[in-house]
Amino acid sequence: MNIRHYISLALTTFRRNVLRTMLTGLGIVISIASVIIVISSAQGVKGFLIGQFEQFGSNLIQTEPRVPNTGSIHSGQSQEAMALGTVITTLTINDMKAIRRLPNIAHNYAAVMGQVVATSPYDKKTVMLYGVSGTYLEVDNGKIDKGRFFTEAEDDSLTRLVVLGAGVADKLYGDQNPVGQAIKLKNKNFTVIGTFKPRGAVLFFNLDDAIYVPVQTLQKQILGINYLHGITSKYKDKAKLRSTVADIEELLRDRHNIERDSPDKDDFTVQTMDDVTTTLDTVIGGFTILLVALAAISLIVGGVGIMNIMYVSVLERTFEIGLRKAVGATRRQILRQFLMEAVLITLWGGVTGIVAGVSVAYLISLAANFLGYVWEFVVPLYSVVLAVGFSVACGLIFGLYPARRAAQLDPIEALRQE
Repeated sequence: MNIRHYISLALTTFRRNVLRTMLTGLGIVISIASVIIVISSAQGVKGFLIGQFEQFGSNLIQTEPRVPNTGSIHSGQSQEAMALGTVITTLTINDMKAIRRLPNIAHNYAAVMGQVVATSPYDKKTVMLYGVSGTYLEVDNGKIDKGRFFTEAEDDSLTRLVVLGAGVADKLYGDQNPVGQAIKLKNKNFTVIGTFKPRGAVLFFNLDDAIYVPVQTLQKQILGINYLHGITSKYKDKAKLRSTVADIEELLRDRHNIERDSPDKDDFTVQTMDDVTTTLDTVIGGFTILLVALAAISLIVGGVGIMNIMYVSVLERTFEIGLRKAVGATRRQILRQFLMEAVLITLWGGVTGIVAGVSVAYLISLAANFLGYVWEFVVPLYSVVLAVGFSVACGLIFGLYPARRAAQLDPIEALRQE
């Protein structure tokens, strides 16, 4: 008896119980669809986040302060410690200038952030102040709409100039051209010299709602500080990226009097886009595994349902089994017959689940793009292979016991059941 005959017998049984067959495979459909949706969405989220970071540029090195390991705080607690109020004040403008002199650094800029109420002649608004160096546009992808950006000389001389994000310009000046007009920040008068073209939000930071101020002006005339929140550097040659990162680390250790063989005592951290991608892979991969594991639980539940239904089917068809064995069917043939039914049910559930999962994942990407997010529709091949493998394995595992139960029936006892 060949495999086609087993498939034919299984399909005949399914046609007699169409509704029960569909309901039996429904648990498999849901679990497989969940696996596809989770994996596809994880890839979409990863692509979205990387795309958000790359809006600042892909060939960047980010240097930020970090709480060093002092004995009571280890490096893994740095961000938590800073969130709780620990302020690292060692990263400075001179550090930024020293990094700029490294051979593989094309440009860089220093950055400080703050928040104040901005008042124009027409309106007022609480805004984010983004203090940056005059070389900001040499590194960032932002484009000036009207006017110009400030220079490093104007930054060094603490000139009170600002460039407005598109959203701030619209809110504070409406249809008026803000260039050349006055704006008040923390009761100090500044002059608007330019506006940016709309950029939208990058992660949780809406660039259009920011006011760009010379970094040293923001430090000394508004915030009253002399340290930085970050240094963003643009490198020339990616082949030298790792050595450049090492150069920055060595440079800052020398400048901050940190022993070279004690990286845990670093009061800074240096990251590249590759580091960000690796971190995203780790985080998203962990969440994906967790969610796939939860989906696998529903797959097990669906498998148990198949086992129960197949066991009921064996009881219902006891006479049929006895008759087949009486006319010469072997235990192996009976086993294969019922095992084929279980596998086909789960395979149907797997294929239907793949179609449903891909469809929902596509709708999610459409909805995300409609809302303005750059969300790539991706269904990795391994997720489809994984889904099909899960479904077939589920049929084999959970169909084995009922199939063996059918194969072991005594033909004489089975015929008496009629």
